[in-house]
Amino acid sequence: MSTGWIIALIVIVVAVALVVAALTLRGRGAGGGRDLRRRFGPEYDRAVARHDGDANAAERELAERVERHGELRERPLEPAERERFEARWTAAQERFVDSPQDAVTEADRLLAELAGVRGFPDGGQYEEQLAALSVHHAHHVHGYRRVHRIAGTPASGAQDGRTGAVQDGGAATEEMREAMVEARALFDDLLRPARDDRHGRPPAERTRTTARAGSGRLHLPAAFGRHAKGS
Repeated sequence: MSTGWIIALIVIVVAVALVVAALTLRGRGAGGGRDLRRRFGPEYDRAVARHDGDANAAERELAERVERHGELRERPLEPAERERFEARWTAAQERFVDSPQDAVTEADRLLAELAGVRGFPDGGQYEEQLAALSVHHAHHVHGYRRVHRIAGTPASGAQDGRTGAVQDGGAATEEMREAMVEARALFDDLLRPARDDRHGRPPAERTRTTARAGSGRLHLPAAFGRHAKGS
């Protein structure tokens, strides 16, 4: 092999190594390791579990989410918009008493619509919308995931009147109630004014603070769970 070919080969190998190093550093710089764990909280653990315990693969996925959606700025809601969404959620919550599945489906629809209004990807792109929400509302996004899964599962089978369990694949009333409660955390977070936090805290910390401050709002009326049909 000529000297020219050897030099060319060395240049190519060095270039590839530099590209790989740059990509790795970019992923780490976007929030790798401890920064990603801090920002995403439970979403970090879910990503690691989804990658069979491979933290590096999970961090690459989360860093890519930040790369795609980290600069997104949420559009403020007009007071009238906020009131309409609140009224629709209240109606869905009341509907749960007679039709839990329909109530969960409406909650899923409302979250998709509200997120779209706030400037996140359209609800028709569920996976991309969920990814964007996880960057900005990491500690609450799992509730949306739960109601979306249940909304996409046809209600079927007989329900055990004592335990609330559904025998043929549908979600139990208690599971649906818990999903609605958890989803309400994201709904409340999206209803709040744009979060221009004056203390400079990262999104995950701001989310934990607002969750504690609004935790009393997440408990649904007693009738919500106990008097639903079949419970």
